[in-house]
Amino acid sequence: MWEPLRRFRALESNARGLFLRAAVLLPLISLSLRLRGFRATQATLQKRIGSAVSSHYEPTDPAKGEHAALTARMVRSAAIRSFGPATCLEKALVLWWLLGRQGIGSRVRIGTRKIGKKFEAHAWVECDGVALNEPEEAHKHYAAFV
Repeated sequence: MWEPLRRFRALESNARGLFLRAAVLLPLISLSLRLRGFRATQATLQKRIGSAVSSHYEPTDPAKGEHAALTARMVRSAAIRSFGPATCLEKALVLWWLLGRQGIGSRVRIGTRKIGKKFEAHAWVECDGVALNEPEEAHKHYAAFV
């Protein structure tokens, strides 16, 4: 019971803050997607990012990749510990917004595939052409919308 709290306290303050923000945002974004839909939810989040994107990091800054990877890990961790299972779209929107607030440009990608008669969709976040919230390369099996 105390192990998760001990691990949380062992994180650096930046990681703890990202985890807590993700933990709060996941249910809010889930609710917004259900009530308002994808476009309205993303538009609201975009307004909250403002002009922060690309203002903190140079395109080749190695710290940018480290911060992006840390943010993706904290979103995954918060999603695992959330009240209900978070969808890939909810996790992608949280990660995209948190990256934008840190000045890291990224984009939400949505792809589809059809296996037999089953239609599937998947969402992920790309930063500099790299899928961040994908532990494996599952996104490569989906045809992404432009």
